[in-house]
Amino acid sequence: MKLSRRLRIYVLESKYEFLKYIRMPMYVVFTLLFPLMFYAFFGLAMRANQPEGIMSMSVYLLGTYGTFGIIGVSLMGFGVGVAVERGLGWLQVKRASPMPPLAHLFARVAVCIAFSIVLIAALFMMGVVFGHVRMALTQWLTLGGVLVAGCIPFCAMGLAIGYLARPNSASPLVNIIYLPMSFCSGLWIPIQFLPEFLRNAAHALPAYHMSQIALKALGAPADGAVSTHVLALAGSTAVFAAIAWFANQRGQEKMYG
Repeated sequence: MKLSRRLRIYVLESKYEFLKYIRMPMYVVFTLLFPLMFYAFFGLAMRANQPEGIMSMSVYLLGTYGTFGIIGVSLMGFGVGVAVERGLGWLQVKRASPMPPLAHLFARVAVCIAFSIVLIAALFMMGVVFGHVRMALTQWLTLGGVLVAGCIPFCAMGLAIGYLARPNSASPLVNIIYLPMSFCSGLWIPIQFLPEFLRNAAHALPAYHMSQIALKALGAPADGAVSTHVLALAGSTAVFAAIAWFANQRGQEKMYG
């Protein structure tokens, strides 16, 4: 297959995958409106009560709620989407078609990145307009780039969930993982306010490492070196990708013998 035709297939698959999710109100509400609503409550409403001389909550929570948002986009897009399509047999149809094997996976990642960009842009706009957040352009770009790149580990996590969970149980399972992980990683409130045993447990969670990188980009107080957090995320990505691969292979063996 010529490269131009292959690229066209990838682009079209991404386009139709994006249109599919745009037409799903629950996905849009859960992944875009919830993080913005939480930021409005905790980042903007609490700004007036901030003591002088410390980083404003409207700035600090850009990093943590940005992380919270991109995790939701990735887990819902992959975890629930893959499980539902697997249950409907749609993935088998795609495997039987002459479409390149990685086109569907590429399209899902592209859609997660696209929704993440929309979410991050809306979050930044709220911070500037209502939270009076002022940062250098390089800092905005760095934080935005960190958050967009942060989709990848959670896409891998979502893919593992999608291949392991049944269609009806995928959404509850994602929420059971997503919400406690977000709280224990300090995404809703600064991790310094959590009990010590939760602060220690957070080091095993990819959301914690992602949020610490985002806070570093903001110049906010954060634990550890960026390289340590990047290695932790790379390791978790590899682990979840391996789990997804084994689960997919097991599913195919059950189906085809």
